[in-house]
Amino acid sequence: MSAHQLQMPKLGLTMTEGMLSEWKVAPGDAVSVGQIICIVETDKIANEIEAAEDVVIQELIVQEGETVPVGATIATFAGGNQAQAAQAPAVAEPVGQTPAIVETPTVAPISALQSGKPRLIATPLAHRIAAQNGLDLNSVKGTGPRGRIGAGDVKAALDVQQSARPSPQTSVEPIVVAMTAGTLHPLGRYQAVAARRLTESKQTIPHFYITIEADLTELVALRSKLNAAAHGPKITVNHFIVAAVVHALSTNPVMNRVWADGGLLEPSTLDVGLAVESPKGLVAPVITDLGSATLDDVVEACTALVESARNDTLRASQLSGGVISISNVGMFGATGLIPIVNPGQSSILGVGASQELFRPDDGGKPVLRHILSLALSCDHRVVDGAGAARFLQSIKTGLESPYKLLRRAGVRTIS
Repeated sequence: MSAHQLQMPKLGLTMTEGMLSEWKVAPGDAVSVGQIICIVETDKIANEIEAAEDVVIQELIVQEGETVPVGATIATFAGGNQAQAAQAPAVAEPVGQTPAIVETPTVAPISALQSGKPRLIATPLAHRIAAQNGLDLNSVKGTGPRGRIGAGDVKAALDVQQSARPSPQTSVEPIVVAMTAGTLHPLGRYQAVAARRLTESKQTIPHFYITIEADLTELVALRSKLNAAAHGPKITVNHFIVAAVVHALSTNPVMNRVWADGGLLEPSTLDVGLAVESPKGLVAPVITDLGSATLDDVVEACTALVESARNDTLRASQLSGGVISISNVGMFGATGLIPIVNPGQSSILGVGASQELFRPDDGGKPVLRHILSLALSCDHRVVDGAGAARFLQSIKTGLESPYKLLRRAGVRTIS
């Protein structure tokens, strides 16, 4: 039976390597279409990799917790008619998904099997962690396929073992902390990835921040007229903000870049991320190729993306790319937000709720206006203060002249 090589794919513009955080299958498994094969972590999020067709796993190369460069061979699988001959349907590499990555399990010695003891299946990483901590794997319950023990199972067993141990007696004065009792809520996989990536972002990206106010009075009036019409999708202020950001990117190409391998990479399209709450936590999927989009196109694209995020049906390709994201907390009544740049991007726009405030007119008379606070966080390796300020001013101009946003979002084609 011939074997096909699986390689670590490139999931984003700046991705140079990927980490396999967890296996969901074992070698020899016949994987059905739609079944989750493994979890791969990028610089943005942990991606659940599903099989696009049926597949039979053969030789396994990469271990849990191992990071390999893009393009590296990570596993092999049987495909075509030969896979069917092995009582498994033919398979092709999943289209638009990360290739299957599988880890070789280890099996108990033959003598143990012959003695009637159950077969012990565990990943190499699980064996290594258990050996380092003196834990007997026979006491660990595996949650993987066929009872396979993974690294997570070992860590859970170690946590239980640690909590059951009595506190060591010592003459050292105990350290008093502010919180002496409480409930520890373990992080989910995606929460843990987000926590680590955002910590890395804050530590490695030289952030700086610029704020501005935009007068939305004319925009609010235009939105009311458009939504009162009998046709067309309902428009929110956030849709206008997305269109204004795309307009500003098209006229300020210095902002349409990201830091990559010591250089500045400029994508060929105008792509914007949108922070959305999902069942797995906060995600920032990317709306792509908005350069020729009208406002109605922006509304439809945003609506579809938010729906996918809330239904937990986002594809891995939707969670990578983009140079900027928008994080709007206005619906919670917050008037401002200074966010952290998402890893792999170069800026993020924080948006608060608009407020009715008095501002002087041309004659100095106070007039009630709709005022929106905007805060732009930037990667100083990519852009300086002057470039970022011009970009933020362009967003303000777009929001204060909303009729221009009814046409193509991008006023020029990025080459």
